Amino acid sequence: MIALNLRPALTLTDEAFEQLCRSNPDLRLERTAQGELIAMAPTGSESGYRNADLLGQLWQWNRQMCLGFIFDSSAGFTLPNGAIRSPDAAWIEKTRWERLSSEQRRKFAPLCPDFVLELKSPNDELPTLQAKLQEYIDNGAQLGWLIDPELQQVHVYRPGQTVQIYDRPGTLPGDPVLPNFVMDFTLIWS
Repeated sequence: MIALNLRPALTLTDEAFEQLCRSNPDLRLERTAQGELIAMAPTGSESGYRNADLLGQLWQWNRQMCLGFIFDSSAGFTLPNGAIRSPDAAWIEKTRWERLSSEQRRKFAPLCPDFVLELKSPNDELPTLQAKLQEYIDNGAQLGWLIDPELQQVHVYRPGQTVQIYDRPGTLPGDPVLPNFVMDFTLIWS
């Protein structure tokens, strides 16, 4: 991950950022609330496999429950603080998503997901991801999971609560934000 500070020479407006993303479709880009442009390298194959497993479990639960909408790492969201972030997986409650106009849905939706998941890749820095999870919570996320396969830990973030760290959990429930959802970490730790 590379962070480029473009201020004061360049103001990266929402429109300019969107155009930059369209012009560089092979890059995974984010913009911080401070105006820094973050370019993220593609994940390794093992991280991609793990992320697909996590996203698949979340998608299957949502398909059965029909309570909201699931997003993968290619979806960006404009947070209330102005950052444009792309969690590895996200879920938005149905009525919140449906309140957005079709134009808002086509762009980087102007809201913070209710649930966010970040999977630490070998080239990610843990403090950077911890700050990102806290940013999601500070901007309205109700539940955030930071999964670290190397340390075999899951950091759970909730508004108004201290971060809980679980060592090598077999499963983890998403209640009450994700009713009746239980993530299975069998493939993540193997």
